[in-house]
Order: sequence, then structure tokens, then C-alpha cells
Amino acid sequence: MVFPSLAEMKKVVFVLGGPGSGKGTQCEKIVQNFGYVHLSAGDLLREERANPNSKHGELIEDYIRNGKIVPVEITCSLLKDAMEKSNSQHFLIDGFPRSEENLNGWNKEMSNEVHLQFVLYFDCPQEVCLERCLKRGSAGSGRSDDNVDSLKKRFNTYVNDTMPIIEHYNGLNLLRKVCANKDADAVFADVKSIFEKEN
Repeated sequence: MVFPSLAEMKKVVFVLGGPGSGKGTQCEKIVQNFGYVHLSAGDLLREERANPNSKHGELIEDYIRNGKIVPVEITCSLLKDAMEKSNSQHFLIDGFPRSEENLNGWNKEMSNEVHLQFVLYFDCPQEVCLERCLKRGSAGSGRSDDNVDSLKKRFNTYVNDTMPIIEHYNGLNLLRKVCANKDADAVFADVKSIFEKEN
């Protein structure tokens, strides 16, 4: 099997942070300024769930509603398909990897095909995240998980499963931490300086 050289590999930035930490908002700004393609693991899963022909729809709905992490094989295959459909070489993968299973599955399936540039981590207090998500839900986000019960489960999953992944990447010196408890433009000023330095 011939693996692509580093120059040929697709470049990936993982974007992590708690629910409501501003990942989606900041990814839009990165796309506009730096030309990356934004792939949200959650959006891809929600689209798959809404597809009446999907064999995984009900399973995905059950996992999302209960704030649990969807099996990595499903998420990886959706991400891989989306990357292959795009002509881009630069991707933001938002909300992934969220657990050790995600990390191991990604390394097994994708690490020989893509180059991880760094991990962008939005650090934001839980009470701020909760307030943002509930505001988004009351504004009609259309997300079945923007409610207090689902959010409590999502925060527990984030603390127990995702924080160890963030620490893992910190140990590899791949983590770029941004304070997300500010308005979106102030946060993006910090994000912009990271991308300018890394690219």
C-alpha cells in the first residue's frame, strides 16, 4: 500500500471545546479568512440521522438525544466521504475526536491519509456555554439536544471523555488554546494569530 507524502496529504485542524463554546461561529470566520472547509461531525451525524434511507438514523438519534458519542466507525466514514467529495486540501473538523474511541478509530482509519496540523481548543466556563446553548435553543436552533437535560449529559460526556483527549494533544504539543469567554470578534483575533503563525 502506497501512502501519500506529507505534501500530498490533506491538512486537518481538529476544533474542540464544550457545547456552546463557539466552535461553529469561529469555524465560519476561519473559512472566510483562511479558506478551510468546515466539517462538523455533529452536523454530518444530524444530516445522516435525517436521511430516511440511512441504516444508522435511529441509532444516531438515540446517541445524540442521550448526549452520548456515536460509534467512531459511523463518524469516521461520514468525515472521510465529506473530505473526498471536496476539492480542498485544508479541513476544520469540528467536534471530533470526542473520546478515546474516536481518537483510536481516527488514527486507525485516517492517520496515514491526512496530516493533523494542530488542535484548536476553545476554553469556556460551563455556565457561559450552558447559557449560550439555551439561548440558541430558544431561538429555534432546530437541535433536539439544546435543552437542559441533554446539555447536562453532553457536559458530563465532554468532561469525562473529551477533556482527556484535549490533555493528550496538549502532551503532544499540538494543542492551541483560546479563551472563548469573550465576544466572537475578540476570540477570532486570537484564532487568527494562531492560523497566521501555523500557516
